[in-house]
Amino acid sequence: IPLFCALLTATVFGSGEMEELPIGVIDMDTSPTSRTIIRMLNSSPTLDITTYPTSQQEALEMIRRGEIYGYVVLPRGLTRALIEGRSATIPYYYHYALMGVGGEVATTLRTALTMVSVEPIVEGAIARGTTPRQIRSVVEPIEVEIHPLGNPTLNYNTYLSAPFFFIMYQIIIMLSTLYVVGCEREEGSAREWIACAGGDVVVALAGKLAPYSLCFLLTGIGAVAVLQLFGALTLGVWHTIGAMVLLVGASMALALFIYGLVPVMGVAMSLVSMVGSLGATLCGVTFPLGAMAPFVERLALALPIRHFMLLLQGEPYAISVPSAEWPHIVALVAFCLLPLPLLPRLRRAIISRKYEEKIG
Repeated sequence: IPLFCALLTATVFGSGEMEELPIGVIDMDTSPTSRTIIRMLNSSPTLDITTYPTSQQEALEMIRRGEIYGYVVLPRGLTRALIEGRSATIPYYYHYALMGVGGEVATTLRTALTMVSVEPIVEGAIARGTTPRQIRSVVEPIEVEIHPLGNPTLNYNTYLSAPFFFIMYQIIIMLSTLYVVGCEREEGSAREWIACAGGDVVVALAGKLAPYSLCFLLTGIGAVAVLQLFGALTLGVWHTIGAMVLLVGASMALALFIYGLVPVMGVAMSLVSMVGSLGATLCGVTFPLGAMAPFVERLALALPIRHFMLLLQGEPYAISVPSAEWPHIVALVAFCLLPLPLLPRLRRAIISRKYEEKIG
C-alpha cells in the first residue's frame, strides 16, 4: 500500500503544472477586438475557454457546479472605448476557495489582460514612428527576472508529492507499530510474549518490531526510488534515505510513547491518528508556519515529521545551510529515545488486563 501511494502521489500531478483549467467568457461586445482577446486568453496553456455564458448569473452557477474555475466579462462598448482612447474595464472572476487553482487562474488572467491593456498604446506608438525599444522602455521601464530557487520550473510534483507521501507513511508506521504491540495484549498472549523475552520488555519490543522495522525501511527505500524516478525529490538519494531511517525510528518510538502514556488501545489508536494527521498542517508544506501563531510554530517542533521536512527541503530550497541540519537530526534521534522512561509502565500495561476489564 505505501509503494502504491508513492506511485500515486508521484504521478497524480502529471506534468507538474496546472494546464487547461476551464474558464468561461461572457462576450457582450462581439467585435473583432473581443475575439482577439478571446484568442489571446485561449492561447495560454494554463487556461481553456470551454463555455460562453450569456450572463453573469449563468457563469456563477457554472462556478458553483464546478464546471469552470473563473470567467471574464468583455463589456459592451469595449472596442469603441479603445478606439476613442477612453479607459475600459474588463472584469474577471475566479474561484478562490480552491486556493491553488484560483491563484493560478488569477495570475494567468492578470498577465494576459495586462498585455491587452497595453496593446492600444503600442499600436499608437508604432503609428507615430516610435521604435520597439522605446516602446518597451515606456511600457515596461523595469524588467523583472524571476529565478525560483530549488524548483526552477515551479513543478507541483516536486513541491507536494514527497511531503504528502511521507506524511501518510508516518501515519501507517505509527498505527502499525501500535497495533502489533497492542494486539498481543488484546489476544491475551502478552504474558507469554514477555516470558519468551526473559521478562525484559526491551528484548520483547526489539524482537517484535525488528521485522516490521525492516519492512518499513525497505518500503521507504522503494518509495524514495519511485519519487526520485518521477522527479518528486530534489535532495540526494542517500541523504533522503538517511532522513527516512530517522523518521521511521522516531515514528515507531512516538507510537510506543503514546501507548505508554495511554495504555488503552482504542484511545491510543485515536491519539496516534490525530498526531499523525496534524503533521499534514504542522510540517509547514501546505501553509507556512511563519504565518501562523508563534506557539503553533513551536508546537510543530514536537512532531518528527516537521524535523524530517526541514531535512528534506532545507538545503534544496535554500531554507537552511547544511550545518543547520544537525539540530533536526538530533531531534529525530531524541524522538527514538522518547519511550525509554516509560518502558516499565509499558511492561506493566502490556501484561495487565485491568484497563480492558474496566471497559468491559
